Amino acid sequence: MITNARTQSTRRFRLGANYVPSDGWFYSWLDFSADAARRDLEDLASIGLDHVRVFPVWPWIQPNRALLRQRPIDDLLTLIDVAAEFDLGVAVDLLQGHLSSFDFLPSWILTWHQSSIFTDRTARDGISEYVRRISTEVATRPNVFAITLGNEVNNLWPANPTTPAASHQWATELLDVVRAAAPDALHLHSVFDDAWYAPDHPFHPAEAVELGDLTTVHSWVFNGTSRIDGPLGPATTSHADYLLELAASSAPDANRPVWLQEVGVPRPDVPAEQAGEFVARTLATVAGNPALWGVTWWASHDIDRRLTDFPDREYDLGLFTVDHRPKPAALALAEFARDTAAHAAARVRPALVAPINPLREPTRRAEIAPGSAFHQEWVKARQTEPTAIVTPDRATDEGYLAARGLGPLR
Repeated sequence: MITNARTQSTRRFRLGANYVPSDGWFYSWLDFSADAARRDLEDLASIGLDHVRVFPVWPWIQPNRALLRQRPIDDLLTLIDVAAEFDLGVAVDLLQGHLSSFDFLPSWILTWHQSSIFTDRTARDGISEYVRRISTEVATRPNVFAITLGNEVNNLWPANPTTPAASHQWATELLDVVRAAAPDALHLHSVFDDAWYAPDHPFHPAEAVELGDLTTVHSWVFNGTSRIDGPLGPATTSHADYLLELAASSAPDANRPVWLQEVGVPRPDVPAEQAGEFVARTLATVAGNPALWGVTWWASHDIDRRLTDFPDREYDLGLFTVDHRPKPAALALAEFARDTAAHAAARVRPALVAPINPLREPTRRAEIAPGSAFHQEWVKARQTEPTAIVTPDRATDEGYLAARGLGPLR
């Protein structure tokens, strides 16, 4: 039976998938079918997953700032109920926002209304009403364990100018709205890895590790990591663990959990014939990290190639094909789900001292980006044994080092 959201949120480890509908991608929200969703979620339950992350499309629910449509909200609630049939928990993302390399924004912030969703007060008030309504509605379902503001909202900033202070305040305000509307769910903020690696990016690591109930990270090796040592090289297969360590080492709270909320096997960076091995090695690398709260694979299903204009790598990221056949990635994930002993965390690990604390010196983020001297040093150390990261300002803090279970510093 599904337990309540608070019980679910405190489980030691979760394993799930980001739900991409097999029939019609997210356009399927326009004519939602519970039976089609049921067939998709049956696939995921069959390989031992315990949750899905789902993505209602913002402008289709709030096409006008003053109009929140009940029908798509009811469709979302139906999807959540279908998930419960398979004992699947549900994490709901609110502002889509950005999906599979497309941006979705309502007309009331475009054309002659053009404004930044992060800085314009009228736009922010409209978003707040959307966040309040959806959070209130989904909180009625006991299998909803988390609500994230949106999927990689920092992808929207080029068309929505912002500053670090404004984006931080935007997320803070909206998380307060979620917390009031859905007090029993985890309240989360999601950014992609430019927030960790790009020196001039207006979203900073502080947003990831200071806001929300836990930190989320998204690991994609097409960011240049796969070019360091190839599809199955140690830099490529340890990138997810590297992000986990950057997040754990940067967090003010030494015990703050980290959710690997997105990780996938993109082509051509990882050829199809090496996909299963990439999944197995990536999961084996992160499994012993004591900060790891859970893993959610991107994505549940492929995108039908009859749909046009997606970047080529987006079509084949699914665990299952559009006709519900499990792919090597699904089989590797299923094996990991069965091997619960693999999730035991190491007690004491050596740690490598980073050149910076990215919270304090975000303009130096390039010094910890993939391919940097520090990253290469960490990858080399990681090949011998699991290696933590500690920021220089905490390298002599014995209480902190003990709290994270860190041994000798390098």
